[in-house]
Amino acid sequence: MKAIILAAGIASRLRPLTNDRPKCLLKIGDRSLLERTIDALLENNIREIVIVTGYLHEMLESFVQTRYPSLSVKFIHNELYATTNNIYSLWLALPEVQQEKEIILLDSDILFDPLMIKILRDAPHANCLALDSHKLGEEEIKVIVNGKNQITELSKTCSIEKAIGESIGIEKISHAYLLALHEELEHMILHEKLDNVFYELAFERLITRGQYFYPVDTSAYFSMELDTPEDFHDAINRIPKHLQA
Repeated sequence: MKAIILAAGIASRLRPLTNDRPKCLLKIGDRSLLERTIDALLENNIREIVIVTGYLHEMLESFVQTRYPSLSVKFIHNELYATTNNIYSLWLALPEVQQEKEIILLDSDILFDPLMIKILRDAPHANCLALDSHKLGEEEIKVIVNGKNQITELSKTCSIEKAIGESIGIEKISHAYLLALHEELEHMILHEKLDNVFYELAFERLITRGQYFYPVDTSAYFSMELDTPEDFHDAINRIPKHLQA
């Protein structure tokens, strides 16, 4: 199994913290977000990683190569990081994992308990995502399901009242779904020029072709997305003791 980490963004909302480093190299305690993500993958015996870089990519690549000299890692540079969104980064990464039976896809700005990856891997569904059930607002990627617990809507703009929780930004994706996703992204980016949207839009479009994700409730485990300086300050106070080191 391989993992894709999307780490190309500028993270302008985090300035001045990101003036001189990518967002994922900001530290929570003794480790950066990227270290924590890579360590979580290694704890779950995932040792082949694709990292899509963009902003200050040389710093990120140098850090990983120095910190994890024996790690099997493939760097893909999104040269259009300043004008594209994570859908474009994902499109760049997919050719590296097309032969995999399944992959784990992660955003790089999540602080989370490594057990969440095990829970996704052990889930019975071929395609699933980590879900946090909590009070929702406008900012979260919200999840709506049908009577079969299949995700039918996945966006920031869907109904807060109908949503069952927030998609954290960690997904398990099967080989069959990867093939369908690559085809969809090719069309969206090359023909519709939809390169500056969230990749969840592709997930929603695949629903019409019978390709579904299932939510896996990981609310019992700590996670939070870090978008602002206030989030980082809050994370230091909120992170459980067993994850602080």
